[in-house]
Amino acid sequence: MMKWVKIGLGITCVFFLAFVYKRSQPSGCIYPCQPCAELFPMQKDDVSQSSGIIFVETTDRLEPPPLVSCSVESAARAYPNRPVRFFMKGLKNNTSMDSVSTSPAFALLSAMKNVFLLPLDMETVFQDTPLLPWYHKVNPAQERYWLHVSADGIRLALIWKNGGIYMDTDVISIRPISLEDFLTAEDFRLAGNAIFGFSRHHKFIWDCMKDFVQNYRGDIWGHQGPGLLTRRLKALCPVTNFHKVEDINCLNISYLHPQRYYPIPYVQWNRYFQVWEKSVDFNNSYSLHLWNYMNRQHKRVVAGSNTLVENLFKTYCPTTYKVLIQGPEGSSP
Repeated sequence: MMKWVKIGLGITCVFFLAFVYKRSQPSGCIYPCQPCAELFPMQKDDVSQSSGIIFVETTDRLEPPPLVSCSVESAARAYPNRPVRFFMKGLKNNTSMDSVSTSPAFALLSAMKNVFLLPLDMETVFQDTPLLPWYHKVNPAQERYWLHVSADGIRLALIWKNGGIYMDTDVISIRPISLEDFLTAEDFRLAGNAIFGFSRHHKFIWDCMKDFVQNYRGDIWGHQGPGLLTRRLKALCPVTNFHKVEDINCLNISYLHPQRYYPIPYVQWNRYFQVWEKSVDFNNSYSLHLWNYMNRQHKRVVAGSNTLVENLFKTYCPTTYKVLIQGPEGSSP
């Protein structure tokens, strides 16, 4: 009897070691593998020694809409040798395969070898940062902009712990950027927080998290986001106006011209959904921020419309375009 018990334990051990080995390989979370806590990377990179790209979903949805899928896919294509981590609050340790198997976007992103769909646990994210006491104290039910404020804090903590580039899920990557420590100018007065990049444990991000808590104003839109980065940048050096399309260096932090990521300002967001008479190449840009929060009319990417956004999808996220836009259901929001 004892012999068979030992044999059973041995077989179980072999399967367990094989499972751990498979999950440790740099091939991504190939669908339909299930998310689990071990995938939450805080110390090691998943694909290479280089820091990666970070996206965050603070709602519980498990069906990424086309723009979100395009953002992640375009980043995976622009940075093929770097891990692209998409942290999703809706993913839990007990998330079943059946609950996500009906989402084409979830499947196509999971199939990309450098894309990792990971659970987002705020307690874990804020651990060992100045944001943890704030998180324990704040009452989300009383916060006017909780989804946005929490996302502002999460991106800071994740970049502090992992390093790399944070991007909002309405950013389409065009070409890679080689800079490590940089902020992006939203306009000539404000530093945007939709895209920024820093090395792991950079002091600027730590100071941002301290400012987040000390000067917390959750009732003011953007105070913990673009306003925060602008305050911390101005505390380091006087930021002057940009000269032509040139970037500014502030104590080894590159402050990038608005053309790099925001060539179409938020007041003109609707231009993405218009047909352009002349083709545009965005030669001065690394990525494009589509200002999705301005799209209150829920404009769609429509196949055959020849709008700017449709052409961007075709070029920079062709799999998303084929599956979610040209798919059997036609255009999607």
